[in-house]
Amino acid sequence: MNYIVGIDIGSTASKAVIMTDQKLIIAKDVVHIGTGTIGPYQALNNVLEIAKLKLEDIDYIVSTGYGRFSLKEADEEKSELTCHAKAIAWMMDGIEQVIDVGGQDIKVMNIDNRGIIHNFVMNDKCAAGTGRFLDTMARAMNVDIEDLSTLSLNSKNPAEISSTCTVFAESEVISKLAKNISLEDIAAGIHNSVSHRILALVNRCGRKEKIALSGGVAKNIGLKVSLERELNTKIQTHENCQLAGAIGAALIGIDKNY
Repeated sequence: MNYIVGIDIGSTASKAVIMTDQKLIIAKDVVHIGTGTIGPYQALNNVLEIAKLKLEDIDYIVSTGYGRFSLKEADEEKSELTCHAKAIAWMMDGIEQVIDVGGQDIKVMNIDNRGIIHNFVMNDKCAAGTGRFLDTMARAMNVDIEDLSTLSLNSKNPAEISSTCTVFAESEVISKLAKNISLEDIAAGIHNSVSHRILALVNRCGRKEKIALSGGVAKNIGLKVSLERELNTKIQTHENCQLAGAIGAALIGIDKNY
């Protein structure tokens, strides 16, 4: 039995998996601190502990994500685009487009059933619409990010969040709170603002029928519902969507060596 580690070192979180050469996931973990911290090594150590393995038992390590070059133990580094596409194609049948809302950017990829990317677009350097944007909005509202995810589902009259700048959007949120606009309506406005930004990227990339959300923000139910309404289509997610980068990295290591 051979063991392969995939580790996704993002800007806000570190994700790791251990897979066998038969593509079985035997350990997985998410640590909510990313590159430049102890997060990557925490995630690595946690999956080793879960699998009851030592580092010397691991045959190959592939790193990906914003901080992929920071892990000296990695045998290979791969872009997060490549890894997310690979994982989504492996986890879900027939997906033609992947939307990955990361900590500091948004990526839209058109893929085939092998996970090969045929076209992709990314947002500009502004953090608007990213995971960090949603974290900032949640803090401004004094709610947990998990609560922001579901608050919008009970909105009766979504607020208008017009600014695409994180700083100005935060000011808008604070202003609406001062006007006693409900948290539910503000949360819906935030999700609609992000969805509108993603729609523009989807149209630039070329809209497809079968779409999946990847990355941690895929767990945000309110955003998923808003995006489905914006795109007028059903969007698929997977229970391991937050681990897609790490899973894709491990799959690449397996395909290369076994």
